[in-house]
Amino acid sequence: MRDKSNATAPDPVTASADPVGGLVLGALGVLAFSMSLPATRVAVQQLDPWFIAFGRAVGAALLAWAYLRWTGAPRPTRAQWRRLAVVAAGVVIGFPLFSSLALTTQTAAHGAVVVALLPAMTAVFAVLRAGERPSPLFWAAAAAGLLAVLAFLVAGGAVRGALTVADLYLVAAVVLCGLGYAEGGALARELGGARTICWALLLSLPVTVPVTLLSAAAHPPHAGAAAWASFGYLTAVSMFLGFFAWYAGLARGGIARVGQIQLAQPVLTMAWSALLLGEAVTPASIGAALVVLACVAAIQRTRRPALTPAARKA
Repeated sequence: MRDKSNATAPDPVTASADPVGGLVLGALGVLAFSMSLPATRVAVQQLDPWFIAFGRAVGAALLAWAYLRWTGAPRPTRAQWRRLAVVAAGVVIGFPLFSSLALTTQTAAHGAVVVALLPAMTAVFAVLRAGERPSPLFWAAAAAGLLAVLAFLVAGGAVRGALTVADLYLVAAVVLCGLGYAEGGALARELGGARTICWALLLSLPVTVPVTLLSAAAHPPHAGAAAWASFGYLTAVSMFLGFFAWYAGLARGGIARVGQIQLAQPVLTMAWSALLLGEAVTPASIGAALVVLACVAAIQRTRRPALTPAARKA
């Protein structure tokens, strides 16, 4: 699955497994992403959600262009461009758009409930798109972690009322994000984590620039310091630097396994929500955090997911 007509080197960037390095890098990525929902919640109070979703991608693309020029990165092959389109649809366009739309009416804490499904969705797409085959023990530990997070969120009162349109937006965001994570993690084995997100951001410009300009024209952006600071975080960290560590971690440690570190993200998100938005944190959060960490530790002790023959040849 190599396109010989392009200059990209055929040797994979991540040629061998590095479970410890993958775990550390994945944890850094999750820490960066954990403040995305609270930052989005702050930003959408004064900025148009379409401007937030696409404007942050345009800003991150400028950073990506500078990075690629500075490093002299070779262009991807045609096959890699097609896979980068999947990454872009998932993490550059899909998740930012649907999460921004959802958080115009829902709280960041409520959003954390649905985001708790992201580790499982990432694992599913690791099987479908990256050819990984996690063990039964992995799935058992992942399910236990998911149940622990959901139990904590329900007990904390984050789940209230019937299913809303905002919930459907969040589900769409999670599905697209899981797809983008799995495809990007697999592609990072060839391109590296930084170049994967950088090329995906540049590939998205024909979509993100026009929508950003249209949204800015329809709703001229006027906001206070807090909203602009949140927008800056979403641009530089959530949409750019966080993916350097995240995709590198997925590539090194296995997409399905490292992806389960995201089980800690809802707990971290609620902590940021309390700090930034004044939401209450109960003592149950400590117990939930310990259970989640135990499940993540159990997942990391399982063997690295095997690859299907087709994935090993990719």
